[in-house]
Amino acid sequence: MNQFAALNKQYIGGVWRDGASQKTLTDRNPYNGKPITEFKLATLADLDAAYRAAAAAQKVWAAVNPFEKRAILEKAITFVEQNEGDITDMIIEELGGTRLKAFFEIGLVKNIIKESATFPLRMTGEILPSTVEGKENRLYRIPVGVVGVISPFNFPFFLSMRSVAPALGAGNGVVLKPHDDTAITGGTLVARIFEAAGIPKGLLNVVIADIAEIGNNFVEHPIPRVISFTGSEGVGRRIGESAGRCLKKAILELGGNSAFIILPDADLDYALNAAVFSRFTHQGQICMSANRILVHRSLYQQFLEKYVQRVSGLKVGDPRDPQTDIGPLMNKAQADTLARQIQKGVDEGAKPVLRGKAEGNLVSPTIFADVQPEMYVAQNELFGPAVCVMPFDTEEEAIAIANNSPYGLSGAIHTRNLEHGAELAKEIDSGMIHVNDGTISDEPTIAFGGEKASGIGRLNGRWALEEFTTLKWISVQRTHRHYPFEVAEVSGS
Repeated sequence: MNQFAALNKQYIGGVWRDGASQKTLTDRNPYNGKPITEFKLATLADLDAAYRAAAAAQKVWAAVNPFEKRAILEKAITFVEQNEGDITDMIIEELGGTRLKAFFEIGLVKNIIKESATFPLRMTGEILPSTVEGKENRLYRIPVGVVGVISPFNFPFFLSMRSVAPALGAGNGVVLKPHDDTAITGGTLVARIFEAAGIPKGLLNVVIADIAEIGNNFVEHPIPRVISFTGSEGVGRRIGESAGRCLKKAILELGGNSAFIILPDADLDYALNAAVFSRFTHQGQICMSANRILVHRSLYQQFLEKYVQRVSGLKVGDPRDPQTDIGPLMNKAQADTLARQIQKGVDEGAKPVLRGKAEGNLVSPTIFADVQPEMYVAQNELFGPAVCVMPFDTEEEAIAIANNSPYGLSGAIHTRNLEHGAELAKEIDSGMIHVNDGTISDEPTIAFGGEKASGIGRLNGRWALEEFTTLKWISVQRTHRHYPFEVAEVSGS
């Protein structure tokens, strides 16, 4: 039995315990539906205890020497490295990730912890001049206090860690709520890693709860000052509204509808490899996935034939098999939603040159050709192995199609003229564009985030440090200052 399958408790105040709710959650393998474990869910009282524990422990953490904080975070990396085999198996078991996906995700986790381990030594301040004679202005970078993190099911280990590790590195307490379908990989596994590393008890808490029971209280509880959410646009909007009403900062990393543009001078075979990777990695369940492949008409037919041939050869099946390229979608709701979206594309006239089949949560690839920019499948995120291939005649048309979306997360441009590609990238309304690469990319020191309906805020590197800290101005008046309305001293009194 995988050691991490036993992490089926809440982690509150440094204690592993059952939630107080009468409700339970069965954590299931998405490939075969078999139960992995069961959780007793948390209540509002449990959530309150978690936030209070984080606030109290944050004061303890604040007193820890920055070099010791760094050493503790580095121990977290060591724990991940020593347990990569079991973590890989849990990613396969709990979320249907392939071995390649698990390798990719664990690498991202190690890198973000390494970057976060530098944060304690980067909590620097400034001394600035003043317009007032004799005054010294000091700016201190300090933790916000407590951060609430809500993570999704697609890359739960990394997308939890991408907020949790920087928040801890910046000196904060954290309460993490993972997605119900990935309560271990996105939640209790993260707690176990930092418990083993030696953070103060209560600094990181993991709460597995039914949203119907806790409502908006995860966001609206008075203790957290920042809420970091990764997930769907609809839920992100509600979290943003709640956070704004409570005057909290919300960092929102939401959906995408990335355009992958192939210009007429592109290296077609190289672009083909990048396009397959950009759509079908982890079954297409990535917000950065290329939903729309835009190909210059001179290459369109040639690309389409090669793309269909390549994608047809992808192996769909058991994620435990090292040869599997595409495993299951996360749950039946995701599979049903994708099926409805594909049928809507057919009904609107998109041509399925490859039509996938569904067997439970296993869905084989669908490729739509001759898609028009206003069609449903071109306007909406397809969170699964389905993609639109669209021709264009001019660069201006390609840019217009790419921007004809409410989303703006990622994108790619393929051309042999790299600087021209970079100039075109500036015209796309997206937080990230990659020239001669795939749409899926994340680096620990580079700002990650989207525009428009793809979210608010930036994570990674110094941008995460800024998101999870605030600035305090302390001034020191070294000489007496003269104020208006001063009372003159009366002689002889």
